[in-house]
Amino acid sequence: MQTIHISSLDALPGAANEFVAAMGNRTVFAFRGKMGAGKTTFIKAVCGVLGVTDVINSPTFAIVNEYRSDTTAELIYHFDFYRINQIDEAYRIGTEDYFSSGALCFIEWPEKIEPLLPPDTVFVNIEEFSDGSRELAFFIAD
Repeated sequence: MQTIHISSLDALPGAANEFVAAMGNRTVFAFRGKMGAGKTTFIKAVCGVLGVTDVINSPTFAIVNEYRSDTTAELIYHFDFYRINQIDEAYRIGTEDYFSSGALCFIEWPEKIEPLLPPDTVFVNIEEFSDGSRELAFFIAD
């Protein structure tokens, strides 16, 4: 289990760099955390490290946003399943195709679609503390 402590917003770029360095060849990352824990904010920072210069917003209503790294041309999919009421909704938009595409997939509210997640999904838990700091806990098997 790896952990990254984020003491403030100023520490976010360093935490995102540390996370990207740990990602290895994994492609599907499922971010868990309470509403307001910082899932979208952290994903924005990670996308920035990966070379995305597009405006990154939570795809709450679109369900999925697509970004492309300006440095590597790599595709990145950002999902937000908060508004999914039935797993069939996620299945119908082709989530399994996205997850098996080899592109990076960052998922918010993965618990809504857990049966569709591939076995090698990396779960990232984000916890917010009373002082406003955050801690990311994740495990990436080699």
